[in-house]
Amino acid sequence: MSSQDPRSRIPRTDTLLASPAALEATERLGAATVRRLVTAAQDRARRGEIEPEQVAAVLAGSLQRSPTRLHPVLNATGVVIHTNLGRAPLSRAAIDAICTAAEYVDVELDLTTGTRSKRGVAARAALLARCPAAEEALVVNNGAAALVLATTTLAQGREIIVSRGELIEIGAGFRLPDLIASTGARLREVGTTNRTHLVDYADATGPETGCILKVHPSNFRLGGFTAAASVSELRALAAEHDVPLVVDLGSGLLAPDPMIPDEPDASTTISDGADVITASGDKLLGGPQAGIVLGRKEIVDRMAKHPLARAVRADKLALAALEATLSGPDTPTSVALHADPVRLRERAEKLAATVGGEVVPHDGRVGGGGAPGVPLPGWAVALPESAAAALRLGDPAVLPRSHGGRCLVDLRCVPESEDERLAAAVRAALGG
Repeated sequence: MSSQDPRSRIPRTDTLLASPAALEATERLGAATVRRLVTAAQDRARRGEIEPEQVAAVLAGSLQRSPTRLHPVLNATGVVIHTNLGRAPLSRAAIDAICTAAEYVDVELDLTTGTRSKRGVAARAALLARCPAAEEALVVNNGAAALVLATTTLAQGREIIVSRGELIEIGAGFRLPDLIASTGARLREVGTTNRTHLVDYADATGPETGCILKVHPSNFRLGGFTAAASVSELRALAAEHDVPLVVDLGSGLLAPDPMIPDEPDASTTISDGADVITASGDKLLGGPQAGIVLGRKEIVDRMAKHPLARAVRADKLALAALEATLSGPDTPTSVALHADPVRLRERAEKLAATVGGEVVPHDGRVGGGGAPGVPLPGWAVALPESAAAALRLGDPAVLPRSHGGRCLVDLRCVPESEDERLAAAVRAALGG
């Protein structure tokens, strides 16, 4: 290589690796990743994309990357439980709990006696404190696992009676009939799509019945000429035939919420007679991905002892985050769900005054299969539709809603502490 070749000025690998920025990043990213970033910066200079003198600065910038390829996103859609954004954002308490649990912790150890203890004791106690109607609780790794464990324990090789109107499909092609079939149980469908009566369940219940299953429909609402048997009605039938009544709530609401009065909750459902309820921890509960089981002690204990329970158990990070969610302050999910429309308008008007755009009424949604069709009154800033892509690709990344030829920025799910960063992101997206 000629001494006049600018590539000869590219810093040496060992020099770059010994820089303070590289040494600090090695602790976060690992030596192999840092070496790859060094090589990438040098290669850019070799290709003439940057000057050799810029290599160190470019490397320093790339070393600021996160250890994960996941990108933080400001949720400006107005959808509180946004599946594509990881459902419920965790509270500060839950995040701190995860950091604690990331090290060695007494997840299955009694420090007093030095002997092994039950897993998830604190999380189960926190669940029971929030849902006193339940006798026992169990935590597994997600809502589908909770339902699979319940139906496998109670009805493997037998029949599960369920209404045809509750054989749902939710996101990513997840179908309840397929899930139940995987347990080795047989579905006994009763009623019709729009009307299922108590007598339909009664006619199907017999010696082969493993359990009666009632499922809260997700992502849709059936109206018009409809009928469904209530939990309390099914309780009487289940007691008559001595079969368990399982209710899949899905959304994880533990107690009634006046904001979404028609959404079933665990406390009421158990009081009405469900033997077991299953739900998700990362929806309306506002916690980590987890499957929640609440109900009669005898049945929950049977589920906990089933061999499948080991395969679907929750890890220590989820248990810690769930405990903190249940015993800590209001979750971001709860704050967004109960956001004051007046304050939302004030924030939207301030954003519009800063970046331009029109403040328009905009209904948010619960999302994640919770309270389908129920509007959450609020406001949004309407921008040109072309701003949507620039917002998604900006720093910070912002996900707005594209609707009616406009880009709508709804602040319901954006913490007020992020308003200035959001405004800067919008200005950048608009070329300002």
